[in-house]
Amino acid sequence: MFMELIASLVAGFAAAGVVLVVNIMTGNRLPKWVMPVAAGVTMIGFAIWSEYSWAARTKAGLPEGVEVIDTVEVSRIWKPWTYIVPQTTRLMAADVAGIRENEAVQGARLVDLYLFERWQAPGKVMQLVNCDDPARALVTDAVLADPEEAANWLPVTREDPIYGAVCTD
Repeated sequence: MFMELIASLVAGFAAAGVVLVVNIMTGNRLPKWVMPVAAGVTMIGFAIWSEYSWAARTKAGLPEGVEVIDTVEVSRIWKPWTYIVPQTTRLMAADVAGIRENEAVQGARLVDLYLFERWQAPGKVMQLVNCDDPARALVTDAVLADPEEAANWLPVTREDPIYGAVCTD
């Protein structure tokens, strides 16, 4: 966040510098308000670009074998343009290259899910997904020891993004 603040300030100073050069080249004919307006508009534009490009930049930085399986788009009243084009603020990615079979439950697979949220540290959770009887459970030590008894199975549909990423061969 701090680096984006610095980048926004640098963009504002760069825009002010361009206006200064244009003003000198035109013999000081530009109104005095043009420089701060150009700097402000540039800083706001950079902030909007940064917010909207976050998801694509995060996705591009994922290692091979990790795929984005779900996104959350939001609209905020203090960002009225998000009602026209909603902003992606969260991503869920699955390590499809690292999916493992769980011998304790027929048809169950273990997958690492990575949770990304704008301005938050990434999180990692392991899920046990039953591909034969569509359900998923959060993995704990107890679940790994005895999935049949300890797992809190939550039913999912075959259209669920986790099921689709883990159970399609």
